[in-house]
Amino acid sequence: MRVLHVLGAMNRGGAETWLMHVLRTVDRRRLHLDFLVHSQKPAAYDEEIRALGSKVVVCPLGRNPVSYARKLQGALRQHGPYDVVHSHVHHFSGLVLAVAKRIGVPKRIAHSHNDTTPIDSRARLLRRVYLNSMKRLIQRYATVGLAASEEAGRALWGAQWSRDPRWRILYYGIDLVPFQSNLNKSDVRMEFEIPKDTYVIGNVGRFDHQKNHMHALRVFKALVSRMSNVRLLLVGDGPLREDIEREITRLGLDNYVLFTGVRGDVPRLLLGGIDLMLFPSFYEGLPVAVLEAQAAGVPVVLSDAITREVEVVPKLMTWVPLSDSLSKWSDACVATLRRRRDTPCEDAWRHLASGKFDITTNVKLLESIYLDSSGL
Repeated sequence: MRVLHVLGAMNRGGAETWLMHVLRTVDRRRLHLDFLVHSQKPAAYDEEIRALGSKVVVCPLGRNPVSYARKLQGALRQHGPYDVVHSHVHHFSGLVLAVAKRIGVPKRIAHSHNDTTPIDSRARLLRRVYLNSMKRLIQRYATVGLAASEEAGRALWGAQWSRDPRWRILYYGIDLVPFQSNLNKSDVRMEFEIPKDTYVIGNVGRFDHQKNHMHALRVFKALVSRMSNVRLLLVGDGPLREDIEREITRLGLDNYVLFTGVRGDVPRLLLGGIDLMLFPSFYEGLPVAVLEAQAAGVPVVLSDAITREVEVVPKLMTWVPLSDSLSKWSDACVATLRRRRDTPCEDAWRHLASGKFDITTNVKLLESIYLDSSGL
């Protein structure tokens, strides 16, 4: 069976990292996966995708939907035929699946990875017209719909989405093998020149508005005023990098904040360097970074805007309303840092290994969705 995944680019992000876990784990004798991307820039995972025998097909998005539809149709015919088109571009999946239907792709999947309700609710008139048009196309042309969480499902299919038998939840699975490593904690700290007796606060995510880095910096500033032996490790990159750097300087945090850039060894950083994950996102689908933190036994202080479905190891999770004061956020961080971890790392990843977030279990579920003829 040949499956084409459609998304912006295969850079390191939650959905993209999950798809790479899928590609590495899936039985490639039964399923062949290709990736159609909209960006012409090389992406982080492109080389590995090709090394595993899959294609990266570039189909530039542009501003003209008719032109894009023609290019997409040509790509599907040139590189197909495909049995499944699995679209990860949220509302724009409506156009993708309409084109797939037109050329006869039998199974067409719309996958919602994010809860975009907070920003969709503030959309202007033309944006609302676009959103409603795409939702109608998804309703008409999707044979299956997948969502990373309940909230992600509501964002794309409405409050009553569970009544439609086509729509279902498919949680992300992560590769738990890297979290079973015995690492020398001093190695990670030496790499970033972090003193031994220093607490490390970590944040993993793309530098954009959704991840709310500005709030993380203000919380960290409040934390520094209470305990000077702390550092903030920002893992990732993105369009707001310069804004974040300016805010760090304005807050007087230049000597306390470290940028790692985009990393392929997040499990190593979690196991060997990070004492607490700070995650104040405005909204999420299901944050993979929070699953990874739990697998590493790292406690998380996170916003109440994030779905509770991501909680696997309750002892590691501290939920704080975004509306709470900075002092309450810093209180939560201090209490977490000073509290001994009562869930050893080994027990933490076992929680994930026994459930739906293990990649092996997850891939089996995805394979069954692809191979289920009732979803055609």
